[in-house]
Amino acid sequence: MSELRTIARHAGTVLVGQLAVMAFGVTDTIVAGRYSQSALAALSVGSAVYITVFVGLMGVLQALLPTWAELHGGQRHADVGRSVRQSLYLGGMCALAGACALLFPGALLRWTEVPAQLQGEVTRYLAVLALALPPALLFRMYGTLNQSLGKPLLVTWLQALSLLVKVPFTIWFAFGGLGLPAQGAVGCAWATVLVNYLFLACAVVLMRTQPFYRPYAIWRPMERPDWGALGHFARLGVPGGLAVMVEVTSFTLMALFIARQGTLASAAHQIAANLAAVLYMVPLSIAIATSARVSYWLGADSAHRARLAIRTGFKLGLVTALVLAASLAAGSGSIPAVYSRSPEVIAVAAGLLAWLAVYHVGDAAQVLCVFVLRCYRVAVAPLVAYCVLLWGVGLAGGYALAYRGLGPWEARHTPAAFWAAGAVALALLSLILPAILWRAVRRYRPALAH
Repeated sequence: MSELRTIARHAGTVLVGQLAVMAFGVTDTIVAGRYSQSALAALSVGSAVYITVFVGLMGVLQALLPTWAELHGGQRHADVGRSVRQSLYLGGMCALAGACALLFPGALLRWTEVPAQLQGEVTRYLAVLALALPPALLFRMYGTLNQSLGKPLLVTWLQALSLLVKVPFTIWFAFGGLGLPAQGAVGCAWATVLVNYLFLACAVVLMRTQPFYRPYAIWRPMERPDWGALGHFARLGVPGGLAVMVEVTSFTLMALFIARQGTLASAAHQIAANLAAVLYMVPLSIAIATSARVSYWLGADSAHRARLAIRTGFKLGLVTALVLAASLAAGSGSIPAVYSRSPEVIAVAAGLLAWLAVYHVGDAAQVLCVFVLRCYRVAVAPLVAYCVLLWGVGLAGGYALAYRGLGPWEARHTPAAFWAAGAVALALLSLILPAILWRAVRRYRPALAH
């Protein structure tokens, strides 16, 4: 099978599962928007905080992908199983830290000046999602294992079938009925809790019963913490997680700063943000598939095949990004109507989608670079680039443009100011990160995976 076909098939399988999970967010957004404008605004702020915590911690755990794929490429099956068991210590620490952050969001909401009428609903929403975080992270680790072994189909089936549970329960919990009171955005969170525990239970059953996992002996007794292995995870995972945290916090703080402009601006921003997240799943899936192949070939001691996988993944990712951006620009006038019945919300959101089309192309390029850089043990340089550009140019520049004025432009109290600055920041990242990757590939020397 050619490298292009292998990466495309792997990415396509991952994408179906990722889109199924993203359909959770789409479902929540549509249901909350139909419930009330205030529920949609609360969901916008609350989901931004939750995604910051979840994706940041997932970025730490995502560092397991190149490690496990490299061990798989070297045919070190027993070492894969041992590494999986050690990773549970890391997953437990991440779940505890994340749950604490979700249970105490008050200082963040006050600092970002989220309107007082939204803070109570957002706090209740996040308290419920604190229950959903541990199973969500553990299931992501299961998904990462399957992706690293080149077998993501089992995960995809679970994610797709879970929509049969998520959609009806979200509608029921949000609008109430059959003795259950209407709960709005908080009801969306309870449906997420239910689905995440169902996910985890199914993953455990599959790992216990499917013969595919037997060579890795995953269910051997847990060893004591191996601080060498955990240190290896941390050296790659912590900078990687912080980089993702910077990326997502720039997005989260954008939502919180936009909340100052009122529920109309927040609702329109939530539509654009939801679409951005859905579109992001395409290059993310290609990046996952590409990095799995690159690490596999590095583990098999074939640097040439690894470079071929990089070129193939980048061609596929960038062509796909351009097609999606063009489609989004063409449909900017009609897409927002799917999310809201308010003409005002639709009009503001339509203006944001033009910036989103530009934003997506830069987003696709940077995520491909970051995932492949992890295969070559490079994580600190992307973190520095993210801090300077996403926080400095994107977030600070957007805030200045929206509320202070920037150079010849007067202050523009509109969400478009933040989206324009974010698009510029991602464009700069898409120029800098490929240079870092080129340098890393040329300097690569084989290293023993843990």
